[in-house]
Amino acid sequence: MKKFMLLSCFLVYVNVLFGQNQRSYEDIHILDVNVIDVVTGQVSPDMHITISDGKIKYVSSTSLPIKSTDLIIEAKGQYIMPGLAEMHAHIPPPSTGDERITEVLFLYLSNGITAIRGMLGDSSHLALRSASESSQLLSPRIFTSSPSLNGNSVTSLEEADRKVRKYKENGYDFLKIHPGISRENFDQIVETANLVDIPFAGHVPVDVGIRHALKSRYASIDHVDGFIEGLVPASEDVEPTENGFFGYNFTPLVDTTLIDELVSLSRENEVWIVPTQSLFERWFAPVTADVLLAQPEMQYMPPATRRNWLRVKNQYMTDENFNEEQWKKFDHIRKKLINALSKDGHGILLGSDAPQLFNVPGFSIHHEIAGMQNAGMSNLEIIQAGTINTARFFNQTDVFGQVKEGLSADLILLGANPLENIGALREIIGVFRNGQFISKETIDLRLSEMANKYKSD
Repeated sequence: MKKFMLLSCFLVYVNVLFGQNQRSYEDIHILDVNVIDVVTGQVSPDMHITISDGKIKYVSSTSLPIKSTDLIIEAKGQYIMPGLAEMHAHIPPPSTGDERITEVLFLYLSNGITAIRGMLGDSSHLALRSASESSQLLSPRIFTSSPSLNGNSVTSLEEADRKVRKYKENGYDFLKIHPGISRENFDQIVETANLVDIPFAGHVPVDVGIRHALKSRYASIDHVDGFIEGLVPASEDVEPTENGFFGYNFTPLVDTTLIDELVSLSRENEVWIVPTQSLFERWFAPVTADVLLAQPEMQYMPPATRRNWLRVKNQYMTDENFNEEQWKKFDHIRKKLINALSKDGHGILLGSDAPQLFNVPGFSIHHEIAGMQNAGMSNLEIIQAGTINTARFFNQTDVFGQVKEGLSADLILLGANPLENIGALREIIGVFRNGQFISKETIDLRLSEMANKYKSD
């Protein structure tokens, strides 16, 4: 019954929000657009694209027949590329309420994010995934983790084996690893996951350690977790559990000459990295809550959420253990790691950990992009992290991730070239998801409604 109510809510949401945009066009034609090849970084000017039945039917330098039942988008001087992926997203649990869930999914779409990887799964997210793919729910493409596997939820070898098999049977896309798991139980998770063919991703438990984690072939390690600890020489004989926030406490002990070893291990074992650098530059950084709360995107978050972010941030900023100079060194090491992992590792995926503290869904991806730029990644490398790398990660290069005939029409139309100025990713003219066109006017209207709603709360 609950699933039926959710689906009904989503259908009403789509119909009310998009009105005439929901009218049935036989095909959509995008004319005279500059097409960005995210593999080579080349731009093909004045191309014509036809979208039919949710897929890219033609990409051609010559115009194609247009019927009276088709939608025409004149795009002279504009740029088109695959939609971005948020590879460390969070989808609200059912307790948040149907309306807020649809708002969060729309916030992702409003910023050109056409795929999300939910990193704390719930059974309701499986229904969302299905509704999104059938176009009953206007949402990014959804990949969802299992519920958390952590030190409290996995306390024995038997429990590790049973839960991995259960989550595979339930249909989750991958397993989510959280801290606290013993090495013995972790190894059982890995063994069973390999047997039943389900990938695992997320944090690196302290008892596991980064080298064993990499050799265990995570699908992805998020937050660059475990790497700072891995840069501490064995001669320091540290107590691993005293590492602090993602290794922050060990910052003064780091030997950066060990970076190459860890990068090589990531490459050899084909482990992708999701930096979530924006998390460390916003929550865990010497910037005040007032500065962050003054940013325009905060108006799309409920007041209760903003108040909680303020409280947590202020507690952190007044903690006697916080040291700004140490944070700067910690941040510098993280950027060296991100750059090296991008240049010589297996690869980087775009993900910001939204909605964590001050990371508003969709909008936080632009803060993440800035962090990747500051780490030395090129515009093309950043774009690839959010497009073709994601498709490769999921073994779905034949489904999405490029502007290519036969692939899903998950696209963003931009006013400028992001290869020249990465800030152009904010200049969205429209978003396509499964061939459904969401115009800038529609995006602005929905965001305005959301802002007004939370202004009055």
